[in-house]
Amino acid sequence: MKGVGRDVDRAAREAVADVRVPPQTRASEMRAEHAQGEHARGEHTHSEVPIPRPVVQRASVRGQILDALRTALMAGELRPGDVYSAPALGERFGVSATPVREAMQQLALEGAVEVVPNRGFRVVERGARELAELAEVRALIEVPVMVRLARTVSVERWAELRPLAEATVRAAASGCRATYAETDRAFHRGVLGLSGNEQLVQIAEDLHRRSQWPLVGGVSSRGRGDLVADAGEHVALLDALMARDVDVVRVLVGGHFAGVS
Repeated sequence: MKGVGRDVDRAAREAVADVRVPPQTRASEMRAEHAQGEHARGEHTHSEVPIPRPVVQRASVRGQILDALRTALMAGELRPGDVYSAPALGERFGVSATPVREAMQQLALEGAVEVVPNRGFRVVERGARELAELAEVRALIEVPVMVRLARTVSVERWAELRPLAEATVRAAASGCRATYAETDRAFHRGVLGLSGNEQLVQIAEDLHRRSQWPLVGGVSSRGRGDLVADAGEHVALLDALMARDVDVVRVLVGGHFAGVS
């Protein structure tokens, strides 16, 4: 019986081996070539599942509107106490109300505006006392961290931050407060980032941004000279950090926050 089983298995294998795929007709060949061509060009065939378009454009628009609104706030074009609607701002920027509303909601999280039901968003009115309180909290967080980093971080790592410090100098010379605000935060973020504590960096970034929003009355009284002096402190601080001069670091950072206004 075992011999019969082997004969059956051999016959089955031979039968499978004799099976041939029938040659394609010219029409089927053309369809196959056409399908291959569409695949190569990234076109869809009937058997393919269409790939959904990534939602990149909307996010990009929202980001651009957010940047534009931040610049308008820093420039005093959106004044503290005034209410602005998403449709009106959308018309101003040439976009729909949706990305404006989303950008405004982000600004609300950052403390720049507050939601006014059925009306829009009111630019928050801030006084000198709030600014002083923010500066005090920032000093409590950043001074001890920078002193610790001055003792532990290598000169090579500090040298990598030189372009950030120099960027604040160029931005200050331009006199654009919005540009300077971005470079200012980038420098402080770079320094604190060497601590390896992401939570600390995020908290300090939020406090820093809140301290940059204009006070009641519109644009800050700080002129180009104040920005240049502020940027110069960044360079001096970086030099002290590279030299591991803890006493100078403590004085510079403390003075830096005392002069914030």
